[in-house]
Amino acid sequence: MGMRQSQQVEMSPPHKRVMIIAPPFNRLYHDNFSQVKFPLALGYLSGAVLKWTNWEVQAYNADFNPKKAAITLDNTTRIRDGMDRYLRTLEDPAAPIWTEIRSAITEFDPDVVGLSSKTQDFPSAMRVARIAKEHNGGTLVVLGGPHATLSTETALDCPDIDAAVLGEGETTLVELLKARQGGAPLSEVAGLAYRRDGRTAFTPPRANIPDLDELPFPAEAAPRVLRDYERYPAEAFGYVFSARGCPYSCTFCESKAIWTQKTRWRSPANVVSELKALMDRDVKYVYFDDDTFGIDPRYIEELCGLIETECSGLKWGCEITVGVVKERSIEHMRRSGCVRVNIGVESGNNRILRGVKKGHTIEKAYAAMDICRRKGVEVGAFFMVGFPEETEETLRDTLTAIERIHADTIMLGIFTPYPGSELFQVCKELGVVDDDFDIAIHNHQSPKSCFTAFIPPDRFKELVREAASLVARKNSRSRWRRLSLILLHRDLHRMKSMLLHFLRSRAAWYSKRILGRRLFGTS
Repeated sequence: MGMRQSQQVEMSPPHKRVMIIAPPFNRLYHDNFSQVKFPLALGYLSGAVLKWTNWEVQAYNADFNPKKAAITLDNTTRIRDGMDRYLRTLEDPAAPIWTEIRSAITEFDPDVVGLSSKTQDFPSAMRVARIAKEHNGGTLVVLGGPHATLSTETALDCPDIDAAVLGEGETTLVELLKARQGGAPLSEVAGLAYRRDGRTAFTPPRANIPDLDELPFPAEAAPRVLRDYERYPAEAFGYVFSARGCPYSCTFCESKAIWTQKTRWRSPANVVSELKALMDRDVKYVYFDDDTFGIDPRYIEELCGLIETECSGLKWGCEITVGVVKERSIEHMRRSGCVRVNIGVESGNNRILRGVKKGHTIEKAYAAMDICRRKGVEVGAFFMVGFPEETEETLRDTLTAIERIHADTIMLGIFTPYPGSELFQVCKELGVVDDDFDIAIHNHQSPKSCFTAFIPPDRFKELVREAASLVARKNSRSRWRRLSLILLHRDLHRMKSMLLHFLRSRAAWYSKRILGRRLFGTS
């Protein structure tokens, strides 16, 4: 049967329809969770298909709940509640989310299904792949995204996935569709891994796209390709890449597997053309989804100058590293409309920071936060607990840093070693990861994650609970400063978002009290 299916998926398609799907993740935790975003991967891939092929394409963000389009909840909430619901939904093929996906696939009837997956949502992607094969065993199912590149063998262990795209995906997908249309085998498409005679076979590697300005703007394709397009608010399209690639070496990060450590920039004029097009769509706030923004100060100065002169009134935010925060750069960013930056601090202990190759100290992180605040830019800090060499003492240093740091918002995650990352191997050497490692139950929001060799799991659970409570208190105390900054920048869109977030958080708190839910199921 497997051989017949393999031959079947190599044949020319009857319809020339490709469906590109972002599998659900947040929605598995709770009915009210929704990713209110047109994922850039879906936008770039579907735009490339429209521009360079004659295939019909549909982009489907299965993590978007059109009935709850305005509701999102933060990482701390996912850490506190929802893991049991996540696992139940993941394992129940009759759950409403899978019924919805089944209906979407049946309605579009694709010849090719492309799944854009990170490691944390790969278990969900496997369920979607199964649904696609149940609909039509001849559907070619292709996995892309970080997990396909970092853990290719694991990806192809799933019998419902036929091939994995390695690295950047636009050109590979276009050539795959053309090959399938002409009846050519997968072996003729560079940048792929696939099963051959029961083993994983690799085609020649594909170079990354040298000129990113050639790519169509993601949101341009949305009216034609995005399922439930009319249900998305304007802000769902306010995400932009200015560059691909990150020169840093953080040992827990998947980014360099896709983009490499060589940074490729779009021209500032090309970026601003996209921003102007988004403003024409009534997008008032844009977030740069670059792995790290601002690593070249000359580029930032030129880009911000163009934004200031050609995109008057646009507000924007980004993620940057501690090392790129300089007075001059932040001043250019603020003048061009930057109202928010997020910084990956990760740990409050310098030994841990050196071990994960963050390239900064906690003292430099404090200074970076202070520069941003002095310039009138709202700043968020990412922290992560539970690195492989974490001890209770180093984790206490992180709690101290969370309390001390001058950030407007704190975001908390639990370290999880994703297969293929450098720290995954470290965890194996320390004996905290074995051959039974299950990515279905481990992610940055999972209370079941504990990958430090030096803190017992029960004690680690207590410390995470303490950290989550501290983050909630710190964020509550920062609310009024955030409101004052929003008023300063006359940012009515973000004022509305903040008010909605406050009302939702109060509703969630009252619901928790009424239902008797407690952190990790304890009192």
